[in-house]
Amino acid sequence: MLETLRKIVQEVNAAPDLESVLDVIVRRVQRAMRTDVCSIYLLDQERERYVLMATQGLNKKSVGQASLSLDEGVVGHVGQRAEPINLEDAATHSSYTYIKGTGEHKFHAFLGVPIIHHRSLLGVLVIQQKAIRKFDEAEEAFMVTMSAQLAGVIAHAEATGSLTQVAGQEKSESDRKFEGVSGCIGVAIGPAVVMTPLADLDGVPERKIDDIKAEITKFKQALAQVRRDIKKVGRSLAKRLRSEERELFDVYIRMLDDNALAGEIIARIKEGQWAQGALKLVIGEHVKQFSLMDDPYLRERATDIKDLGRRMLTCLQESGPALSEIVFPENTILVADELTPAMLGEVPTEKLMGLLSVNGSGNSHAAILARSMGIPTVMGAVDLPYTRIEGLPVILDGYSGRVFVNPSDDLEQCYRDIIREENEVNAGLEGLKELPAETTDGYRMPLWVNTGLVTDVARSLDRGAEGIGLYRTEIPFMIRDFFPSEYDQMETYRRQLEAFAPRPVTMRTLDIGGDKPLPYFPIQEDNPFLGWRGIRVTLDHPEIFLVQIRAMLRAAEGLDNLRIMLPMVTNVQEVEESKKLINQAVDELREEGHVVNQPLIGVMIEVPAAVYQVRRFARRVDFISVGSNDLTQYLLAVDRNNPRVAGLYVSYHPAVLKALQFIAREAHKENVSVSICGEMAADPGGAILLMAMGYDVLSMNATNLPKVKYAIRGVSFERAKDLLDRIIVMDDPDKIHMMLRKTLKDLGLGQLPRPTIPD
Repeated sequence: MLETLRKIVQEVNAAPDLESVLDVIVRRVQRAMRTDVCSIYLLDQERERYVLMATQGLNKKSVGQASLSLDEGVVGHVGQRAEPINLEDAATHSSYTYIKGTGEHKFHAFLGVPIIHHRSLLGVLVIQQKAIRKFDEAEEAFMVTMSAQLAGVIAHAEATGSLTQVAGQEKSESDRKFEGVSGCIGVAIGPAVVMTPLADLDGVPERKIDDIKAEITKFKQALAQVRRDIKKVGRSLAKRLRSEERELFDVYIRMLDDNALAGEIIARIKEGQWAQGALKLVIGEHVKQFSLMDDPYLRERATDIKDLGRRMLTCLQESGPALSEIVFPENTILVADELTPAMLGEVPTEKLMGLLSVNGSGNSHAAILARSMGIPTVMGAVDLPYTRIEGLPVILDGYSGRVFVNPSDDLEQCYRDIIREENEVNAGLEGLKELPAETTDGYRMPLWVNTGLVTDVARSLDRGAEGIGLYRTEIPFMIRDFFPSEYDQMETYRRQLEAFAPRPVTMRTLDIGGDKPLPYFPIQEDNPFLGWRGIRVTLDHPEIFLVQIRAMLRAAEGLDNLRIMLPMVTNVQEVEESKKLINQAVDELREEGHVVNQPLIGVMIEVPAAVYQVRRFARRVDFISVGSNDLTQYLLAVDRNNPRVAGLYVSYHPAVLKALQFIAREAHKENVSVSICGEMAADPGGAILLMAMGYDVLSMNATNLPKVKYAIRGVSFERAKDLLDRIIVMDDPDKIHMMLRKTLKDLGLGQLPRPTIPD
């Protein structure tokens, strides 16, 4: 049965649309189960009915016509109970309802299992037989397994709907909506531009072209290069391989003949598809055919086809224009399977309007950088058919995490009104730059910024930042092909320190691992967030740590505004060892004639183990800083990059709030200042709570700083403490969030969290 299941899932995954998906399922399941009937009823949310959408065995004319209400028939009963129902004679069941025209009166045995995806009921998968019998446990188990395996595919196909394959074809259904999670608030409207990873066939977007002749020439040049490469490899290995193994290279060459793969690809190009898209479609069809074969040897040929496809794609990508040469349209919405920090720099800043990622979450590193740049972003739109939206108009709603493809004129106008409201609010906040973040009863709250890019400096100062609470030093490492030298690092750090002097600049030592790998220093781990990251890496590589510390100290010469922060500490030994290396760097530089001062040293509280050692750390360092993003992730055991559990990542979870309050109290017992540099500080409601908890500094992305300042200036410190007292005893994150929103609204700050969004 496992092999049967694998084949069905494989064939279903390759189906181009919802209708094909459902047809494959009913045909293959009916054959595998040797039953008379297999049908799928999908739940129509708007009509609140189960509609027969595919069948093998019932009257085909009933498809799309036959339906049942939510509490009607045995199908409705399966949906209500959300569990399988196995009947030897369905007609005798109290819920049985006969649907005229289906012909199901001839069938007695009935087994229905719910199709559920992420807690949402999609429909019911049914098999039936003429005989009066009960399906056995093995058959029921297979159906449950089949339903669970297919639920995600059906959900994706449903979400994709009637979206056209490429721009320029028949207009797609308007207002196609896809759900993700917010990465950065704001609204963006513009054409989708899909970023294709190198040699990734699955990520190639479908795109129409006008100059077919030029595209065929481009493909043939790539084809010739692949042929030359294969022949070269074959010759170099000729002496090591037996004759039958050498023949494999001849097979590769023959597969590239005009009457084989190459001919099919050229035919697709002649239909108007660009070369990379034509290659993807043809290779995909052949891989599917070979993968479904019973013969293991032939099935393995799918790997050969994929290899050839990747080789040709690489040549096509290399022969195409460099990213720097691509002409991006105005208001570009950059789309990718998985956004990376490096991608953000590929599009000219003045043309980049929004970011959209199929994978990742609102707290992934790319999303954090997007917030620092103020670019509306949606992450984790897992059902988005991103390769098919190239060039299509998109509305990106960074408030709700929604994405609309091919929006109607009415919807677009609605969102343009929201953009206008946003601009009005932001214009009203510009006058706050020179004013302090001070409550109505005189409590002063310092507001610092998180930075990482050179462009962050001007934006931060323009918004009235009083210091840098977190400078992400890994960014200069991530945009290079090798470790930057001490001099290169020093120049980069100097720009940050000089621009903010005499204001304090907190530089976090190299924090790689987790979702921040370096291409030239790969860290392969099954569980990277619990692995080799942060201070663990740099203490294992003191040569990297010392070079960075020396660069920081040299950059701060004559400025004296450097603070060094250690990430991911879990014990005092890591702090002691780090301080020893920092002292060594200070001594070395002084011996070399540099005039360097001993910097302030702090630690980041990011893991539960550190929460309960705050006082021990505080006795050894000059300041404490909380990284609330990672702390929330570790307290709640939620991978913040996993869209499947994004809904469980809740900043206002009672456990998170109590931990944050505990940290502030413990640090102050040792008379050490405590700041917070996670995204919670960038939320106006969260900032009010953190202020009430006693945090000495709030650090955030520059984009949100004016809104946070406006919120603080609109509330008294006593009102903030009263709000905290009420919230800290609550046990429902949603109710906590609602109370924060209501409080902001009562204070006349209702426009800060988000504008009114249409459903």
